[in-house]
Amino acid sequence: MSAEAGAAPHVLVLGGTTEARRLAELLAEGGPAAAGGPWRVTTSLAGRVAAPVLPPGGVRIGGFGGPEGLAAWIAAHGVTHLVDATHPFAERMSFNAAGAARLAGVPLLALRRPGWSPGPGDDWTFAADLAEAASLLPGLGSRVFLTTGRTGLHAFAHLADPWFLVRSVDPPAAPAPPRLEVLLARGPFGLDDERELLARHRIDVLVTKDSGGSATAPKLAAAREAGIPVLVVRRPPVPAGVPEAGTAAAAARWLHGAADRP
Repeated sequence: MSAEAGAAPHVLVLGGTTEARRLAELLAEGGPAAAGGPWRVTTSLAGRVAAPVLPPGGVRIGGFGGPEGLAAWIAAHGVTHLVDATHPFAERMSFNAAGAARLAGVPLLALRRPGWSPGPGDDWTFAADLAEAASLLPGLGSRVFLTTGRTGLHAFAHLADPWFLVRSVDPPAAPAPPRLEVLLARGPFGLDDERELLARHRIDVLVTKDSGGSATAPKLAAAREAGIPVLVVRRPPVPAGVPEAGTAAAAARWLHGAADRP
């Protein structure tokens, strides 16, 4: 689908990540130079955070009702391009986006930050999903810094012996592990922050998802320095055949090229 003559192309960004917000900022600023413009940008947020940091441009909060509902919204609002910039573990939304793009006939790009890889000095154990992580955890430590997100606490709720520390923007809901301390905070967190947190709470194992990023997360660097094992949940499968960009700038350049194609 292409924009009508004289109309700015309309990109719908399925957001909730730093990369999604940065892409909206780049398009609003008219940069990078290769991105062209002008662009009309709408960012869709799932609404799971009570007070999200809003990007520039239009913002829509809430679900669409599956791929058919998303395709209908695309058609009704003149969307010409779709970018899936959701969290790497939002697998259902990624498959919904692929289905909606096919139904609506619009180009789709997945904006996915690169995954993490262990380096020298790292002690990592990998799990396929949260359930496997919960089964492996008792053999790795007893004071757990659990950074897999507040919506995944149910996978660890049956573990009565380990003590868990969870850091979250909003309070988590039940079910949750019985020995749980919640630290309400919003990142980003620096290396000094993570060093202090691990030491103050006597953490002996870190559990995280492979959320990825352009650089190693400070919590992973702090765990390496402290000699703490890390239990890493691998990313879920993604739709096949969808072009990907690893940065917001690369996504902006892709959008410019897609807008130029008939």
